[in-house]
Amino acid sequence: MNDENIDLSDIPELTPEMFAQAVIKHGLKDKENKAQLTIRVDQDVLTWFKLQGRGYQTRINSLLRAYMEANTSHKKPPGQQAQR
Repeated sequence: MNDENIDLSDIPELTPEMFAQAVIKHGLKDKENKAQLTIRVDQDVLTWFKLQGRGYQTRINSLLRAYMEANTSHKKPPGQQAQR
């Protein structure tokens, strides 16, 4: 059967936007190296991040990691490795 002969009328066409917002967790374990904490940030900062949609906490973490890596010497204390 050729692709042209397949009836896709009951399936919406996938767009790049759909893939960009996809969350794939099937069979993956959550990272165990994350710590839960309470942190105080300005309300407008938090609101801005939340307006960016799902994953805002991950984006905050990524920005903090980038800052840390930019401001840390390349020497790691014994027993510690960069975690991502």
